[in-house]
Amino acid sequence: MNTSALVVMLSTIILVTGLMSYFFYRVLNAPPKPEPDSYLDNDDEIERQAPRA
Repeated sequence: MNTSALVVMLSTIILVTGLMSYFFYRVLNAPPKPEPDSYLDNDDEIERQAPRA
């Protein structure tokens, strides 16, 4: 393998690994969104909400 092919291969591997690490870090450290626990509680109109037991 000649030098230019080795440089391209290594730079590609380093770039892909770096981007993957960055996005994994962003996903794992994202703050949780304040969402309801259920799809049924996600509705604002009272008549369409599930009856409470």
